[in-house]
Amino acid sequence: MTAELVRGQNHTLPQTRLEIRVSAASPVVAGATLGDERGTVHGAEWVAHPGSPQLPGLEVSRQAAADHRLAVDLDALSDAVHRVTVFLALPPGSGRPVSFGAVAAPFVAVTGLDGTEIATFTLTGLDAESAVTALELYRRQGVWKVRAVGQGYAAGLAEMLADQGVTAAAELAASIQGAVASGLARSVAPPPRTPDGERVRHPARPAPSAGSGTPDAGPVTGDRHPAPAPGSEPLAEPSPAPAADTTAGGPINYAHPRRQTSAPPPPPPAAPPTAPGQPAQPVAGDATGWSMDERLYNQIWGMFEDLARAVAAYRSAVDFAESRMDQELERTLSDPRSRIGGTGDRAREEARARRDELTTRAREALDRDLAQLAAESAVVEPALPAAYAGWDNPVWHGYRVPMEIPMALRIGDLHLPERADLRIPLLVRLPLERGIWIDSGRTASDAAASTDGDQLRAAAVETAVAMAARLLAVYPADEFSVHVIDPAGSAAGGLAPLVGSGVLAGPPAAGAGGVASVLAHLTRRVDLVQMAVRAGAADSLPPDLDTGEQLLIVNDFPHGFDDRAVTQLRYLADEGPAVGVHLLMIADREDARAYGPVLDPLWRSLLRITPVADDHLADPWVGHAWTYEPLRAPQGSRVLQQVLALVAAARRAGYR
Repeated sequence: MTAELVRGQNHTLPQTRLEIRVSAASPVVAGATLGDERGTVHGAEWVAHPGSPQLPGLEVSRQAAADHRLAVDLDALSDAVHRVTVFLALPPGSGRPVSFGAVAAPFVAVTGLDGTEIATFTLTGLDAESAVTALELYRRQGVWKVRAVGQGYAAGLAEMLADQGVTAAAELAASIQGAVASGLARSVAPPPRTPDGERVRHPARPAPSAGSGTPDAGPVTGDRHPAPAPGSEPLAEPSPAPAADTTAGGPINYAHPRRQTSAPPPPPPAAPPTAPGQPAQPVAGDATGWSMDERLYNQIWGMFEDLARAVAAYRSAVDFAESRMDQELERTLSDPRSRIGGTGDRAREEARARRDELTTRAREALDRDLAQLAAESAVVEPALPAAYAGWDNPVWHGYRVPMEIPMALRIGDLHLPERADLRIPLLVRLPLERGIWIDSGRTASDAAASTDGDQLRAAAVETAVAMAARLLAVYPADEFSVHVIDPAGSAAGGLAPLVGSGVLAGPPAAGAGGVASVLAHLTRRVDLVQMAVRAGAADSLPPDLDTGEQLLIVNDFPHGFDDRAVTQLRYLADEGPAVGVHLLMIADREDARAYGPVLDPLWRSLLRITPVADDHLADPWVGHAWTYEPLRAPQGSRVLQQVLALVAAARRAGYR
C-alpha cells in the first residue's frame, strides 16, 4: 500500500533499488546530494546534477523537464553516505516561472523498479522559493527510510547547497544552472520502441544525429511519458504495436480480437525522386498501421519525433561550437606568448572562424531536415481526416456525422522557434484518458500576462467551445453528450454556438443549485457504471442512464462550488475517464488558491493547455519546450456553426 507522506513524515523502504519519479507543472532541474551521518555534503563530487549526472548508486536527469526518473541503488552507495537528498530547482530563462508558488505543487513518488509506488509526497505550501529539497533517503540503524522534507529556498540552489555544507555553493549552483542553460545533456536515449511501431523513413532522409555525441546506453532519466503533470506537459506517445504483450507487465492488450497477424501492414512504397540525388517525394500515410487513419496518426508522430531530434542535434552542435571556442580562447589568453604582437588576435579570430564554420554546417543540416519535413507536412495536411484536421481544412466542407469513433483527435498545433511556420498537429487518443484544463489566468505565461484579462477569459471559453465542437463532430451522434456549468452566466456569449445549435444535454447550469444538480447526475452515472462493470452486470443499468461518453465543461471555477462540489469534481476527474466522463475546465489557478493542497491532485490529473500561444508542453524524446497554439476557425468562417448544426440534426433524427 502506498504511503502518502506529509511534510516531516517518514516511511521504511522495503527495498534498496528504487526509482524516484518527479512530476512538476513546469520544467525543473532534478538532482541529489549525498551526505554523511550529519547530512554534510563534502564537495561537488557528492552532488549528482545535469552536468554530472552519475555517481556510484545514483543517476539523475541530464536536462530540465517536467517529468523525471531518478535511479537509486542504496546498496551501491559508499559506506560514508548516510543520506540522499533529492532536490528540485527552477531553471533559468526568460518567460519561465521564477518561483514554485507560481506553478502547481510538484509531486514526488518513490517506486520500486516495477513501478509500484512505495511513498508519495506533494510539495504544497511553496511560495517564493526557486529551489526545494523534496525527499531524504536516510540510513538509521542499518535500515533505509524516506522522509518528506519540502524545505524551500528563496535564494535558490546556492542557498540550498550552502545549507548542506558545500563550501563553494555559489560556484557549484552556477555550474549546475549553466549545464542546464547550455544544454550539455540535450541528447538522451530514445524511449524503447518495438519493431512494428518503428517509423519507416525514406532512404533519402537520414535520421537526425545527436550532433556532439552519442547517447549513453544506460537508463534514461528525464524522459517524457504519456501520463504526466500539467505545466510543462508530457504528450501521448504514438500508438503501441497492435499485439502488445500484456504478460510483461503492460496494463493493456492492444491486440484486435479479429486480427490474426502479429504486425500491421507495411506502409505504401515511397514515390520515386523527381531527379537523381534528390530526396524521395513524401507520401501521405507513410507509416505502419491497419488503416489510413492509423498510418497518418503514426506518420504525424514520426514527423514530431524527427523535428524534435533534428532541432536537438542542431542545438547540441551549436552548444559544442560555443564551448570549444570558449576553451580555445581560454587557452590562448592563459599563454603569455599570445600577448606579444598579433598572435592573440589571430588565435581569437581563428577560434571564432571555427565556431562559425561548425554553426553554419549545423544550420545547413537542420535546414535540409526542415525542408524535407515541411514538404512532408504539405502532403500530409490535406490528406487528414476531420478528426486530425484544422478548421481551415477543406475536409470540413464535406463533413458528415461519423458512424465510428476515430482513434485520435487534434487539439492544437506545436512548433519550435527554429521554424515557427512548420506546425505539427497535437493529437490525443480517444476516448480521452484524462481531462483538460484551459488556463484562463494572466500569470500562466508572458503571453497571457500581456493579454487583457477579459479577452483572455473570452479566448479560453472560445477554445473550450471549439474543442467541445470537435469532440461532438467526431463521435457518432448518440455517443457523446456535453454538459456545461457556468455558475454566474459569465460565458453566455462564448457558449452561444453550443446553446444555439441545440447540441447540449441541457441548458448551462447556473448558481449553486445548478452546480450541485449536474455534479450529482454525473457522479451517479460514474458510480452506477463502475458497479455494473465490477459486477459484470452491464445489462442491469437503469434504462434512463446514458452510457455514452460525457463531457463536463466547467467555467469560472471555483465560483458556485462548495466543499461537497469540489470533492465531487475531484472524484469525476479521478474516476470519470475510465467510465466515459471527462472534464474540460476553464479556470485560473490563482482563483482557487484558497483550497490549497486539496486541488493539487486535480491540477495534476488534467492536461493543461492555453488559449494563447505558450511554450509549456514538452516532447517525450528530448524535452524541448514546444509552443502550443489552440485551433481556431478562420476569421469570418461559419464552419464551426455548420458542423454543430449537422451534429444537432443527426441527433434529432436519431431520437425519432
